[in-house]
Amino acid sequence: MKIGIVGLGLIGGSIFKDLTALGYDVIAVSKSQNGKKIFKDYTSLQECNIVFVCTPMNKTIDVLDELENFLSPKTIVTDVCSLKSFVCKKERQYRFIPSHPMAGTEHKGFENSFEGLFKGAKWVLTPVFGEDEQLVKIIKQLGAIPVITTPEKHDEAVALISHMPMVIAQAIFKTAQENELAMEIAASGFRDMTRLAMSNEEMANDMVTMNSENIQTSILKLYKAIGDLTNSNYLEQISEIKLNRQSMF
Repeated sequence: MKIGIVGLGLIGGSIFKDLTALGYDVIAVSKSQNGKKIFKDYTSLQECNIVFVCTPMNKTIDVLDELENFLSPKTIVTDVCSLKSFVCKKERQYRFIPSHPMAGTEHKGFENSFEGLFKGAKWVLTPVFGEDEQLVKIIKQLGAIPVITTPEKHDEAVALISHMPMVIAQAIFKTAQENELAMEIAASGFRDMTRLAMSNEEMANDMVTMNSENIQTSILKLYKAIGDLTNSNYLEQISEIKLNRQSMF
């Protein structure tokens, strides 16, 4: 089994390190990294059985298009984009299975990648063009938990739990920084609430521009939830929320 990875940022680098540690024959294509198993062109991927495309969202379609010139119809290809509808519009000449690992940090780049990033994380697959047990097996070996859904449901869900929270974290910081005293006395609560404001700028921009409709809908739902919380029986509601959150993590 030979596995290829395109892009060695946080996600691609962590997949590279994990699969190498698991004993797989892993190679990568990267413009920024160098190494014995790292190449600069797609011809190196021709003998791969599975290819992970881990490039920024705004570059993924171009990469998927280009790979059609190099890979066989039997090659399994998956991407790791945090949006799925836009990559599911076209069937490929290879076996394309769109996916999204629900893992990451506020840091970016190969230097911040590490083994174990995916342990216990959900890994969403939207197999609109067909499934593959070998890919699912590898995802499980990475320590992740496969979840099957549709591209549309995925994009709506991630707006609620990832994209909207990131925008809110940025908005909280932007609002508070106008007050000098607030910035001086800010502590762990503010730090934790605004962690997502440190997100990779390119990734954040892709999320907001490419999933804007779902994010706007999510923010309207948040606004309603704030109104519901503050207008009636606050103590009872937050107690229930606390219990529900504790059961999740």
